[in-house]
Amino acid sequence: MYPTGQCKCLQCGEFYRADARNRKRQKYCRKPECVRASKRASQRRWLGKKENQDYFKGPENGERVRAWRKAHPGYWRKKRAEPGSALQEILKSQVAAPKQEAKQDAAIALQDLLRTQDPLVLGLMIHLTDPALKEDIVGMTQRLITQGRAAMG
Repeated sequence: MYPTGQCKCLQCGEFYRADARNRKRQKYCRKPECVRASKRASQRRWLGKKENQDYFKGPENGERVRAWRKAHPGYWRKKRAEPGSALQEILKSQVAAPKQEAKQDAAIALQDLLRTQDPLVLGLMIHLTDPALKEDIVGMTQRLITQGRAAMG
């Protein structure tokens, strides 16, 4: 006797709880190998029907496929990004820091300046320029911050 509300998988033989909406038809559990076995069995049943024997053969099939492709142009092509969805429009705007902070940047210790930078931006700068010394990184960071603030107005 089966445990209450459970079915026995035709592939692995283990008990599983079937989906309530599909309980009468579900014969396999959700393990990947059992799902593949279910698909194989389903395809075997479909191909076993007389009306499906030549479904993929003959000139009628070629015409059916051509008609479908004509009705669905570009279905298999990769979708392109919508015009106007540039990255700059998605980014949130940032408020420029007050001008007096620019004077303090030169007085900040090297480690403090490096710790305040976004790791992504810092990593990108190091990757692009390949500096050897922390002083080079700090100088470059200060120049980029100054240029960025000037660009933001």
